[in-house]
Amino acid sequence: MARTILITGGGTGIGRATARHFAERGDTVFVTGRRPEPLDRLAKEAAEVDGDIRGLVCDHTKPEALTALLARLPERIDVLVNNAGGNTDFDTASQPDLELGEEADLIAYAQAFRANLDANLLSAALTTRALDPRLARGGAVVHIGSIAANRGSGSYGSNGASKAGLSTWNLDLANALGPRDITANVVAPGFIADTEFFRDRLPAERREHLVASTATGRAGAPSDVAETIAFLASPGARHITGQVLHVNGGAHKTR
Repeated sequence: MARTILITGGGTGIGRATARHFAERGDTVFVTGRRPEPLDRLAKEAAEVDGDIRGLVCDHTKPEALTALLARLPERIDVLVNNAGGNTDFDTASQPDLELGEEADLIAYAQAFRANLDANLLSAALTTRALDPRLARGGAVVHIGSIAANRGSGSYGSNGASKAGLSTWNLDLANALGPRDITANVVAPGFIADTEFFRDRLPAERREHLVASTATGRAGAPSDVAETIAFLASPGARHITGQVLHVNGGAHKTR
């Protein structure tokens, strides 16, 4: 039976691959993003192969935008994929000028830290809260985390902290949704090529280092993550909840 899927921030990269995966299997997929152009392209591509992908513009950090989104969504959502987010540090045009003084530096740091928390943690929490009454029994919620939650994201980086917060918040969410037979899990990718995560600022040396740190000797692909998300939303994963599944080629190992 066809399901209704909502993927946030799904116009490019991992979200795009996930949307195509579900649509190719006959599901109706709603994809949100802040830019209409990638959403329009994705919807047209899907229509050409008889897939049903519908793009909706939404900033998931804004309660008023989510309220407006609800009016355009169906009353039943089988799978929610909280994919919106990323490392907002790459969106900063320049670093704080320390010559402006300590207070200016602290203000800039606070703004950068909050931006990552809003993009990665608040967006997922607000979206899940807004959609809670519509989440179908037997459904699934999947959040996109990051290897940075376990390994950090660089000096003073807040992206790792926001993704770690997402994983911890999901523990309570799994308990809350479990009685309704709804699972809640996190997929934590490592280095995934062909996404906009690094905003085209990744030096070749850094890319080589990230690939060399894997056991598989290659960068991940958006399809690697999409397949994992699809598994967590499948009948085979009905007894998996409150977990973090790492998709990083062995760059971060667990036991």
